[in-house]
Amino acid sequence: MTTPTPHWRALTPADLPAMMAVAAQVHPGFPEDEAVFAERLALFPAGCLALADATGLAGYVVSHPWPLLQAPALNSRLGAIPAAADAYYIHDLALLPRAQGTGAASRLVELLTGQARAGGLGRMALIAVNRSAGFWQRHGFRLTHDASLDRKLASYDDDARYMTREL
Repeated sequence: MTTPTPHWRALTPADLPAMMAVAAQVHPGFPEDEAVFAERLALFPAGCLALADATGLAGYVVSHPWPLLQAPALNSRLGAIPAAADAYYIHDLALLPRAQGTGAASRLVELLTGQARAGGLGRMALIAVNRSAGFWQRHGFRLTHDASLDRKLASYDDDARYMTREL
């Protein structure tokens, strides 16, 4: 019997407990409060997606418009999406091991690229962690250094890299 391919769908408030469990497993060194994710979902639901498979939530993404070179601090509430947002920011992508290698992350990059373009944003940005920079580079992101981000990057770990992509 073939296992169904995981698929991306809208994240809902009911998904938050399962999302927190995925976050704890995938990003144990970067804990964020459920309230942070709930706020992002309320502020920009189109950018919050769940990866569903036959056994439940296998991953998620939280993304939203945000000013380039101004990454939000880890575990912080936004208050609002700034009117000056000029980039599409991927705040968090987490996949459980069972979803890795399924193509779900690559499909997601295509989905988010479409959202960014539809929103009139010509750039995407993210902070790569857990040695994921190579994945993002294969999808057109490049390392972008700006001294103003050094303190925020240090709040993650030595491997954290700010990356951008021109659309």
